[in-house]
Amino acid sequence: MAPSAPLPYLGAHREGTVIQIRLQPRARRPGLLGQVGDRLKIAVSGPPVDGKANAELCRLLADHLGVAKSAVLIVQGETSREKAVLVRGLPPETVAARLPR
Repeated sequence: MAPSAPLPYLGAHREGTVIQIRLQPRARRPGLLGQVGDRLKIAVSGPPVDGKANAELCRLLADHLGVAKSAVLIVQGETSREKAVLVRGLPPETVAARLPR
């Protein structure tokens, strides 16, 4: 079986995997929407105030990847729609396998 093509929004990190994300707050239907450019687009229903959208993003990713919410950390773009999120303890290959296509 041939290995799957690497996803451009996943990157290796010494603690796990970094996911490059384009966040859409206040969405009617939260979820993973697919690849947009070199980022994974994710929609959340929370508003982009007081960290509500960021908290929902971390919960959503933790649920999809089967990790604790504390293992998902925003490392860049706290106040931006374009973010870098670290998933501790999972290599990029595992993250790619657990994300829906």
